Amino acid sequence: MQTEHTDQIRRHYLPAAFENRAITVLLAGCGGNGAQMLMGLAALDTALRAISSRSLDVTVVDDDDVTEANLGRQPFYRCDIGHSKARTLTERINLAHGVVWKAVHGRAPEAIGVDGFDMLISCVDTAAARRALGAALQTGRNPPAYWMDLGNRASDGQYLIGCPRRTGNSDRPRLSTVLEAFPELADESAAEDDAPSCSVAEALERQSLFVNRVLASHALALLFDLLGRGSIGHAGAFINLAGGQTVPIPLPFANGTSLAAAGQANISHS
Repeated sequence: MQTEHTDQIRRHYLPAAFENRAITVLLAGCGGNGAQMLMGLAALDTALRAISSRSLDVTVVDDDDVTEANLGRQPFYRCDIGHSKARTLTERINLAHGVVWKAVHGRAPEAIGVDGFDMLISCVDTAAARRALGAALQTGRNPPAYWMDLGNRASDGQYLIGCPRRTGNSDRPRLSTVLEAFPELADESAAEDDAPSCSVAEALERQSLFVNRVLASHALALLFDLLGRGSIGHAGAFINLAGGQTVPIPLPFANGTSLAAAGQANISHS
């Protein structure tokens, strides 16, 4: 019995309810991290269809239009300037991959609720945006089974997958969400820097050229293990490009313990 218990702590397994169907995903944010995640989710969908009975049905929500400052670091072209980020990339993926993913020009949870999705992936700019999503998850009748969050600064960041608390499942083991793992996000008085960059050069001064791509690749690899292979052995990681370091976030977490001490949490930009 001790061996079985240890194994359960070491791995988190995908629920059987995810078998033989499309997994609905709400991607909140289509900027630095979100755009890279969306492109990777298209590849993940192709892989899932080839190796399993699962696929992805993605809805993207973002209220930003493409600007010149987005070129280079985000997967947009000059012809995209002035157009909706969410609609531009979603239409491109639908044409290339033959899927019918949806795009909403707006912000979650105002423009689209989080209820009814299997997974929420948040790639938002501020703690306030995460608090708004967390509040919607708490009050929802049918919240997602998973919430993955990505955040970064200039050359470092982290990703984390958790399981929002659901009515009737309070006694079952679950992964901590980003708001539970980083309780400092609840501080509404903390200053936030979400000012947009005005040029490509300024954008690259604020964030490394490939930080979003690296962060998204690691997050997508974790999703491939969970959705494609059925289990994961860690809940995320801290990544530092400047130091060439990646520190995994173990699971499950100690009750009531902040993860900020395990690695410097950088959750301001997306």
